[in-house]
Amino acid sequence: MQPPQVIKSNALIEASYRLTPAEQRIMLACIAQVRRDQPITDEVLYSVSAADIAKMTRSHSKTTYDELAKAALRLKRREVWLTERANGDGSHEETLVTGWVQSIRYRKHEGRVELRFTKDMLPYLTQLTEQFTRYALEDVAKMTSSHAIRLYELLAQWRGAGKREVEIDWLREAFQLGDKYPAIKDFKRWVIIPAVEQINEHSPLQVKWEQRKTGRRVTHLTFTFNEKALEGPQKPCAGKPKATSSKKTQGDSGAIYGIPMAMIEKKARPGELCEDTALRLLDEAKQGRVGEK
Repeated sequence: MQPPQVIKSNALIEASYRLTPAEQRIMLACIAQVRRDQPITDEVLYSVSAADIAKMTRSHSKTTYDELAKAALRLKRREVWLTERANGDGSHEETLVTGWVQSIRYRKHEGRVELRFTKDMLPYLTQLTEQFTRYALEDVAKMTSSHAIRLYELLAQWRGAGKREVEIDWLREAFQLGDKYPAIKDFKRWVIIPAVEQINEHSPLQVKWEQRKTGRRVTHLTFTFNEKALEGPQKPCAGKPKATSSKKTQGDSGAIYGIPMAMIEKKARPGELCEDTALRLLDEAKQGRVGEK
């Protein structure tokens, strides 16, 4: 069975918001439950328990229900600023300010909370066939820095390129740092260095970075990265090497979204992940092009 996957639109990956690690885990655990093969309304409830969070982080001391409930309540009050261009590539930017969730139901006797996404948030989480980023929930589950989780997503968005350069001012805005760490040495010490260390320790990526100046001022950071190993959920569906052990891979049998793995592997494009292939085939089927390569 494939590990839980997080899929977000690239606009949400690059959005401006600030969440604590506890709030991030709740949000990502819910996003990983979103169905990709059918429309979702804002009436659907997504459930997260204290036991789920403890399992996700592989922690010895279980997260208490009170901590989970407090993080969920803070999440209810958080805003996210999403900036897009009209019709995708328009010359004028548009910004949407919305919340993550519209309501929370507490089930203390079960040690869990249930959340509903806001209606405005749904297009950035469901029915995504292009301009989205996908990674395994376990890639970030053990990170304790919210900056590490955000930076990992920004790098995963450019996974195929293995390199990404960002403006420091833009990154500060995306992380909603405000007046914190105005000096570049403090920004690197408290944000970038710990984030990269956690990505290197806990994720499938190995990252290096350097700074670039414009004139005498450091204005950009350049990140170069590669996969530690092409194993598990991030392994391309096409061109898969033969198994070297008796352990089954996700492509050995079964189906994804009702599509047989044999068809998925046959139709997969070079470097494409199996679930991404399944999503593409579903979209092509709706348009009557399922038989095309």
